[in-house]
This record gives sequence, C-alpha cells and structure tokens, in this order.
Amino acid sequence: MRLVAIAGSIGEQSYNRMLVRFIARHYKDEVEIEVLDIDDIPVFTQDEDLSDSVAVQKLYQKVFSSDGVILATPEHNHTVPAAMKNVIEWLSFKLHPFEVKPVWIVGASYHRQGSSRAQLHLKQIMESPGVNAYVMPSNEFLLSDAKHAFDDEGNLKDAGTVKFLDSIFEKFLHYVKVIDLLDTPDPKNYLDEDLESNHKVNTTIDGVDMKAEDWVERAAEKVHAVDGRTYVKLDRGILTVNQLNYFLNSMPMELTYADDNNQFIYYNHYLPANKMLAPRQPGQAGDPLSNVHPGRAVNHVKQVIHALRNGTDLVSMPVPGNGPDKHIMHYYKAMRDENGRYRGVNEWVLDIMPIIKYYLAVTGQKLVDDPTAKRIPPVTGLDVTSGASEAPKAPQTDADTGASEEETPAPQAEVKPDIPATDADTGASEG
Repeated sequence: MRLVAIAGSIGEQSYNRMLVRFIARHYKDEVEIEVLDIDDIPVFTQDEDLSDSVAVQKLYQKVFSSDGVILATPEHNHTVPAAMKNVIEWLSFKLHPFEVKPVWIVGASYHRQGSSRAQLHLKQIMESPGVNAYVMPSNEFLLSDAKHAFDDEGNLKDAGTVKFLDSIFEKFLHYVKVIDLLDTPDPKNYLDEDLESNHKVNTTIDGVDMKAEDWVERAAEKVHAVDGRTYVKLDRGILTVNQLNYFLNSMPMELTYADDNNQFIYYNHYLPANKMLAPRQPGQAGDPLSNVHPGRAVNHVKQVIHALRNGTDLVSMPVPGNGPDKHIMHYYKAMRDENGRYRGVNEWVLDIMPIIKYYLAVTGQKLVDDPTAKRIPPVTGLDVTSGASEAPKAPQTDADTGASEEETPAPQAEVKPDIPATDADTGASEG
C-alpha cells in the first residue's frame, strides 16, 4: 500500500507538516507514505490553465496513483487555509485525482480546538461534486496546543496521543482496503468484460488517445514519465529505467502487460514483429484489448480475463501447429496487489521445446506416444463451472496478435534431441 500526505501550509514553520512527517516516519514499517510539497503550485485561475504544468502534473500523478491520501489542515479564520484550497482547485478543475479516493483528514492548531472547524469545512469540500473523494467518517484527529506537542526531533511527546493516533491510523488502512475493493471493475460474466477499456483505474493516463500510434511517447510526456538513468524504487531493489528495460528485454520469453482496465500497456520489445512467436507492433502499446485481437477471438479473450479477474491464477494454452521441433505455449497469469485486487494480466509466450530437448539429452530419455494416457485439456486454468470457459478445444493463435480461434493441436511425435554436450561443472559447451 502506498499513501501520500499533504500539509495545507506553505509556511517555513508548519505544525501540520511536522504532523504528517511524524506519521510517515512512525508508520514506515507498515506502509509507504510520501509527504508531498505544494510550495511551487501556482495560484489557481481559470483564465490561465496550468493543469499540464510540471508542478500540477507531478502532484496530480502522485495523488492519482496513490492508494489513499492524508490531508493535514491548519485553521485560518475558522476555515481551511488558501494553500490547501488552491491545491484542491487545481485537482478538481480539469484533473480529478481525488475521485473515489479514500481520504483521511487530520489537523494541528495552536489552540484547544485542533483545527476542528477547518476539518469539518475541508470534509465538505472534499465530498463536493467535482472532487468526489471518499472521506473517512468520524475518527477525527485534532492535535491542539501544537507548539508544545512535538519534541526537538519532531516526534509527538504524549504517549496517549500517539496511542490514539495509532488506533485511527489502523482504521484508515482498513478503510483504504474497503474503498479499493468497491472501485474494482466487477463484470458479472465474461461477456461483460469491457475490452474497449472504458473503466478508468488508478493507473489510467487521461487525455491521451489510447489508439494513437505514438501513445507511449504522448502518455510519457503527459505524465512527465522518467526515463534513461533515472532511478526507480522497487519492492526489493533500485534500478534505473534503462536497467529495467535491459532486464525485461533479456527475459527468455515474450512478455505482455494488460492492466485491469483491459488496456494493452506494455510488451518487451526486443525482437521485430516478424521474429516474435506472438507478433506485436510498437503502435499497439496503449490500445484497448479490442484493438489488438481480431473479432473472432474476442470471446476467448473475455473468458480468459474474466477467469483471472475472479480468482483463477493461471491459464495456459498451446498454439496450433506445434510439432516435434516446437511447442509454443501462451500463459496468462493474474497480477494482484497487496489487497488481493486484480491488477491485470501478465502474458508470456514461450517455446518450451528447447527445454524439453535439454532435459531429454541430459537424462537420456525420449518422448514416445502413450495410447493409454489420459490427455489433459489443451486449455488449462479456466473454471468451466462458472461459465468462464465454454469450449474445451484449444484456441488457435492469430498470427499477427497472438489472439485465439478454436482448433485442437495434433498429438506430439517422438522428439530426437540434437543439442551440444555440456560440461557439467561449468556449463561450457564441448561441441
């Protein structure tokens, strides 16, 4: 889970900024919380639309891609300060990252009321049309007498206050999970799967034509995406964008990523289309899945995605035309986040015959037909009891896109391996 926090003050000394920084440090072992800076956000005016400016877009993308938002508001003249209102104006004018986003409002003030009136006002603003946030009800955290609440290291001094904060923070984490599941696309059967990608998810890039040939370049410009030598923090590692590309392009298989909105957003582009097992074209990146599959394959695609979305972990199928020298497989793996929500499909395409040949060579075995064997269905992983799959036949792969049509592959013939002998100690080849 990844949260962002915004303190509604641009003053050098801000107790609300101290509060969100304490929250980020105190709960760093439970969740990642990034405190966002709003100092460079321009003053809002409809006469000069700066929605695409670097400062506004950076803030928008951070909020939009987060799982939840913490807002810490001071109280100025019984209401929210201008800096906080300014941020909300920009993020509800042309951009709407707060829509159906779980929000927790906290606040600190010099006096005894702990920004209570400002918090109430901010809640009304955040739930208004055009903003449409899901503000966590009740569970207020009102830090009064803020100038005496922190020690020299910026930590809250009172143990009782921290304990109370702990209890509310735990509730907010549960609230984020509940709201996340409420926003999940939920087609009732596979025919309702939307391959036109009309249902926005929290990684959708607005304002760029999905079907544009240069979608990658235009989308990257829209969100000011990093590239080259810029570092990216992953779960257990830090890589530059270049290193990520090297890593993914060196995979011994063709990889495709379609998100939970059924938008085709990535493939590892290390071979030209005419040399791929399941050909892809650079201009297809960004397309809805309806655009990268022929009409005859649409129902098969919907069946696979619906099965993955509803609990199936993996669907696998061979392509037609396999024989003694190749056995190309398509694997469709469900990707889920830490809350168990479906986040898209990882498809990989692989010719497994070189692996089989290697195994046969090193073990001295061979493949022969077994007339008594009970053959498994060519398509595995689909839940036929739920209607996710209606046909046990193996889908035929479309030569241009990897999409499917029905056809059952022929039985495998005996394979005679022809690979070089390998030195057992070093892996070096002898011949």
